[in-house]
Amino acid sequence: MRRRATLLLAAAATAPSRRAMAEAGTLRGTATYRERIALPPGAVLEVMLEETSRADAPAARIAEARVVAQHQVPIPFALTCDMARIDPRGRYAVRATLGIDGRAMFRTDGAHPVALAGDGAAMELRLVRAAGADASAPAALVGPRWIATEIAGDPSAPGIESDIAFAADGAAHGAGGCNRIRGGYRLSGADGIAFGAMAATMMACDPPRDGQERGFLDALGKARRWSIEDGSLLLRDGAGTILLRLRRG
Repeated sequence: MRRRATLLLAAAATAPSRRAMAEAGTLRGTATYRERIALPPGAVLEVMLEETSRADAPAARIAEARVVAQHQVPIPFALTCDMARIDPRGRYAVRATLGIDGRAMFRTDGAHPVALAGDGAAMELRLVRAAGADASAPAALVGPRWIATEIAGDPSAPGIESDIAFAADGAAHGAGGCNRIRGGYRLSGADGIAFGAMAATMMACDPPRDGQERGFLDALGKARRWSIEDGSLLLRDGAGTILLRLRRG
């Protein structure tokens, strides 16, 4: 059941006054989702406050905020609006989308009503998977360990394995060459891919393991396209340069 959010649009001023309240107000909250899918680098949250008073007219946008995600959900936001545009008798609602490169991955399930009086508690937006956003990976990619044979054009060091394995739900895990790594990835279109920040264990690594691990993680962070050619997985940057060549483990 959707819960009605009751919030206070607090004046962005140091002293309370009618004039200050008429100038600006701030709506604060967080956005999250339940799926175990990591956000790719560059994901953007967009939050919009709309007036929905008239059923026979499109909603009028009052304010919007755009937040580049610095970490995984929940993502905090602060939406500032001109209080002169707020009619105490009107009806208002919040919508939000979360995605990358203009493509929505998650969005609010309809509009979330907002009251203009309350205890000032932060709003929590629960996002759902956007229509057409499919995070499932093809069978050719999921399952096996993919072991790097080439990193940034150089062959992997003998006896040192840097690898990655993909789960169908968007999770990824493996080893950089010394430390275990875990994170997430996102597919888009026919060959788009992006990895979220990888968490790693904190073992000290001697050369050449430390250098290979840094190169492997750097390549994952820059990867934007993927393909499987002659049984090898190739990860490329946006310009098409091969960053990683990997074989099935």
